Amino acid sequence: MKKIVLIAVYMFIGIATAFADNARITVEAPSAVEAGDQFRVQFTVNTDDVSNFEAPDFKGFEVIFGPSTMRQSGVQIINGRASRNSSITYTFVILGSKPGTYKLGSATAVVDGKTIRSNSVQIKVLPMGQGGASSSQSGSSRRRSQSGNSNPSASDISRDELFITAEASRTRVHEQEAILLTYKLYTLVNLTQLDGKLPSLNGFQIQELPLPRNKKYSLESYNGRNYQTVVWSQYLLFPQQSGDLVIPALTFEGIVQEINRNIDPIDAFFNGTSGLIELKKKIVAPKIVIHVSPLPAKPDNFSGAVGHFSVSSSISGDKFKTNDAVTFKVDVSGTGNMKLISTPKVNFPKDFEVYDPKINDNFSITRNGLTGTRQFEYLVVPRRPGTYTIPAIDFVYFDTSADVYKTVSTKPYAITVEKGKGNASQAIADFTGGQEDVKTLNEDIRYIKTGDVKLSKNGAPFFGTWMYVLAYVVLLIVFVVILVLGRKQMRDNANIAKMRGKKANKVAGKRMKYASQLLSAKKQGEFYDEVLRTLWGYISDKLNIPQEHLNKDNVAMRLDEHGVDKALTEEFIKVLNDCEFARYAPGDAIETMDKTYEDAVAIISKMENNIKK
Repeated sequence: MKKIVLIAVYMFIGIATAFADNARITVEAPSAVEAGDQFRVQFTVNTDDVSNFEAPDFKGFEVIFGPSTMRQSGVQIINGRASRNSSITYTFVILGSKPGTYKLGSATAVVDGKTIRSNSVQIKVLPMGQGGASSSQSGSSRRRSQSGNSNPSASDISRDELFITAEASRTRVHEQEAILLTYKLYTLVNLTQLDGKLPSLNGFQIQELPLPRNKKYSLESYNGRNYQTVVWSQYLLFPQQSGDLVIPALTFEGIVQEINRNIDPIDAFFNGTSGLIELKKKIVAPKIVIHVSPLPAKPDNFSGAVGHFSVSSSISGDKFKTNDAVTFKVDVSGTGNMKLISTPKVNFPKDFEVYDPKINDNFSITRNGLTGTRQFEYLVVPRRPGTYTIPAIDFVYFDTSADVYKTVSTKPYAITVEKGKGNASQAIADFTGGQEDVKTLNEDIRYIKTGDVKLSKNGAPFFGTWMYVLAYVVLLIVFVVILVLGRKQMRDNANIAKMRGKKANKVAGKRMKYASQLLSAKKQGEFYDEVLRTLWGYISDKLNIPQEHLNKDNVAMRLDEHGVDKALTEEFIKVLNDCEFARYAPGDAIETMDKTYEDAVAIISKMENNIKK
C-alpha cells in the first residue's frame, strides 16, 4: 500500500514539475480600439500554482475594472499516463481615451519559485470616427427614415458603408515573379455572408492562400471612419507572359441583415418570425493592372526558377556492386515559383541505367511565393565495374532582387563499382511503383538456332469456308436489327409528347437536386418556388398538359383518365397545397422544408410507378 501511495505522489510531483518547466503567460487583447470604448485584456497562466502576479503598467489607459480571476483544472489519463491541465486567467477592463499607439509591457508571475513573463503587446487607439461599426445599423435606419423610405433595400447601403479593396504586393514584376493579391473587406453594416472567388486569369498561374474559415474582424481607421475589417481572400499570382496584364474587377455577393421597420417586434416574437430582413448586396473590388517585364536573354541551362534558391545533393553511398540500385537526390530549396522548376540535367556515366526521377514537393504558400524544397530523386543501376564520377550540377535561376541570373552548384561524387551479382529488381519496383525486370545488356542479339527444326503447315485459307459465309449472315442480321431499332427510335423522337413523358422523371430529378442545394443553403423562398415548379412541370410533361391549362381540377381529371388511384391523386394535390402554404407557416422553417422535400420526392416516385402509359 505504501508503494502505491509513493508512486501516486511521485507521479503528481512529476506532473507539477513538468508544468512548472513549461509555464508561460499568454495575452489576449485587441490590436485596435476606438477612443472611448471599453475593452478587455486577459492574462492566462497555464498552471494554477501562481504567486505574486503583477500586471503591466497600463500607461495611456484607464483601468475600469480588474483584475478578476478564473481558475480551471482537470486531470486526463490516457493509456495509463496521467496529465493534469490547469490555468488561471486575470481579466482587466480598460478604456483608451486618447488616440495613439500604446505598448503594454510584460506581466510577471512566480511559478514554482521561478519568475515568468508574458510578451508585450501594442494596442492602437483610433480617434472617434464619423460613424463606427457599432452604430452602423441605427445610422442606416435613420438615413432611410429621413429619406422617407421605411422599407430597407440594398441600394440604401452606400459605398462608404461596405466595400472591398484589392491590393497587389507589387505592380511591376518580371515573368514568374510572385505577386500577393489581397482582397480586404471594410464594413459598417451587419454583413452575415459573402461569396466571391477569383476566376482563372489569362497570363497568370494562381495559387490561393489558405485563410481561416471563421473570419476575425479588427478595427481600422480608413478615411476618417472606423471600420470592422478582415482580409477576406489572398492569392499568389505568377505571371506567365510579359506586358500589361489586367486583374479584372471582382464582384462579391453579400447578405446584409437590417431591422425590418415594417414588422412589429412583438408580433414577430410571438409569430416565430424574425424582425430582421436580409438584403442581397453586390460589392465590386477594383481592377488592377500588373506591368510584367520579360526576363533577360535566358541561358541555355536555365532551370525556369525565378526567386531565391540554393541547391544540394546526396548519394546513397560511394561503393557499389554491378546491378545494385543507387539513389541520387538533388534538393532545390528557396522561395519563388517552385512548381515551375524543371528537372535538373545530371550527366550520369554511360554505363549507368537511369530511371525517370521521382519528384517530391515539400513547400508551403507564403507572401513571397512558394517556400520550401523540391527534391528530384534518381534511381540508377551501374552495369560495369570501375571507378566513376557523377559531375557537379549547375542550377541556374533568375534572382529577382538582383535582376540577374545566378548559378549555384552541387559537389561532384566519385564512386567505385565492383563486379557482383547484385539484383536491383525490388528497389526498381519500389521506386517505379510496379514490377520491372532489370534489363540485360550486351545479350539482346541471340545466336542463330542450329540442329533439326520441325516445321508445321499453316491452316487452310478462311475465304470461301462455311465460317466465312456464316460471318456474313450474322453481320446481315445485326444490320437489320440495328436498322429496325433505329427507325423505332426516330419515330419515338418525333413524338414530342411521348418523349416529354418519358423524360419527365429525369427532369424532375434534376430539379429536386437543385432544390436540395437551396435547402442546404437555407434559401426558403427559392426552395419552395423550385419544388412547386418541379411538381407542376413533372405532371405537365407526364400527362402532356399545356402550361396554360395547368390547374388542380385538370390534373385530377387527367390522372383519373390514366387510371391513377383517387387516394394518390388527393395525396399529390395535398403536397401542392402544403408546398404553397409552408413558407408562411409558423414554426421551425428548416424542419418544414425537410418534410416538404421528402413529400415531393415520394409523391413523384409514386406517380411514376402508377401512371399508365
